[in-house]
Amino acid sequence: MASIALGYNLLSLNMKTEIPKVSKLESISEIHRMLGLPGPVHPLISLMDATEGQIDMCRLPVSYVTSFYKISFITKLGGKFKYGQGYYDFDEGSLLFTAPNQIMGGTEKYEDNAGYSLIIHPDFLQGYPLAGKIKSYGFFSYASNEALHLSEQEWTTILSIFSIVQKELNSRIDDFSHEVIIAQIELLLSYAKRFYKRQFLTRQVINNELLQQLEELLNGYFNEEKPIVHGIPTVQYLAEQLNYTPNYLSDMLRSLTGLNAQQHIHQKLIERSKELLSATNLTISEVAYRLGFEHPQSFSRLFKIKTRVSPVQFRSAFN
Repeated sequence: MASIALGYNLLSLNMKTEIPKVSKLESISEIHRMLGLPGPVHPLISLMDATEGQIDMCRLPVSYVTSFYKISFITKLGGKFKYGQGYYDFDEGSLLFTAPNQIMGGTEKYEDNAGYSLIIHPDFLQGYPLAGKIKSYGFFSYASNEALHLSEQEWTTILSIFSIVQKELNSRIDDFSHEVIIAQIELLLSYAKRFYKRQFLTRQVINNELLQQLEELLNGYFNEEKPIVHGIPTVQYLAEQLNYTPNYLSDMLRSLTGLNAQQHIHQKLIERSKELLSATNLTISEVAYRLGFEHPQSFSRLFKIKTRVSPVQFRSAFN
């Protein structure tokens, strides 16, 4: 593939220079200018090829945000690249997704890195269903340690899609080019969704540990009566304790158990409420308070949705 552009985490370079910080990069052309590259063939999309030659990524700010989506395919990685508050340092054959307004930039080192990066401005998607649908792909908000690691066959599939996109961008753009590229982006995202599900299922040891840690975390939260002070545990709280992003945690749990993180919380709430209703003389309001509900009505509504009977009916039937 011919070299046309590139993102912060796909390159090789041997020198460091100081540059002024830029809080936000608003356009793809701006990145091209900062890197000393020719202007993009399309102002709203660019496929960056860093498989050959070197691009001095130190021209970019130490820390910055952009206004576009970026899909980076790492084919060779020898250094570390900053993503948010952490560093991305995985092996070759990984896909990393970033959305507008995510913090990027900064580096610990660059050593013999290569790959591709597809940059897409949201305006490029306007007029197509993908403009709204793209926000439903949770992996755009995954952390750097939640990248998609590809098998050899998956690698070939992703490369073929990048190849089609690049051919369209390098050819004479006609009325169908936009539509073809949009279709390829949708195909890429669909494959990523499938490949992530495979990754969730094949990492059996990690997954078993996650389910055990989640169970222990929720049990500890209720055993220590934290709901009385902090309220019902949130997905954000669980994700922080388990060192995942909320979306990644929910997607992984859904692939393993069929339930997302919020549904696991509800499941635990119902389990605890049944214990309190059957083994204590607490009123319905007191049970709700013990579980972290601000209003007893909210507890009763959730309980009935999940069990098809009210708390009062459950207690009466149990007795």
